Amino acid sequence: MPSIIKAAKKGDAAIIKAIIKILENEGIKVISSIFFNPELSLNKGNFSKFKPNKEDFISIKNGEKYFNNADNLDHIQALVILNGKIIAKEGLDGTKKMLSKLKLNSNGILIKLPKKKQDLRMDLPTVGLETFKDIKKHGLKGVVLKSKKNIFLDKTKCINFANKNRIFIKVI
Repeated sequence: MPSIIKAAKKGDAAIIKAIIKILENEGIKVISSIFFNPELSLNKGNFSKFKPNKEDFISIKNGEKYFNNADNLDHIQALVILNGKIIAKEGLDGTKKMLSKLKLNSNGILIKLPKKKQDLRMDLPTVGLETFKDIKKHGLKGVVLKSKKNIFLDKTKCINFANKNRIFIKVI
């Protein structure tokens, strides 16, 4: 137990890694939920009627660069980018709280990706219908996810909602 107490001082990711180490020491292998439930993730492509435009692709590339350069101790799994500039970063309170701080009709793009060295066995960035309702509420144009590295809940409902509300879903 001392390893979990030490990990608690370092944050959620350290706690998860400590628990995995304990389980592995007991002969229990921990694997990603996507291994058994591949339907929870998406492959590369567009999943709505609407697609990012040329300027959006520049913003998406800038968002990817941010995630690739982020400190591996950073807790950010989501950001909102507009015209190539980050206008919001996820804090410890999560994506919903980050989005709630945006101006309405912000016209940005939600990018939700795993951290560079994130342990994907137990902690995958997740989106679902509530995320899409928040995207609409705050006037975002779309959401960008990482192929096979995000959990996508209520896939059909989310895609239908995105199509109805002119929101793009891009998986890179």
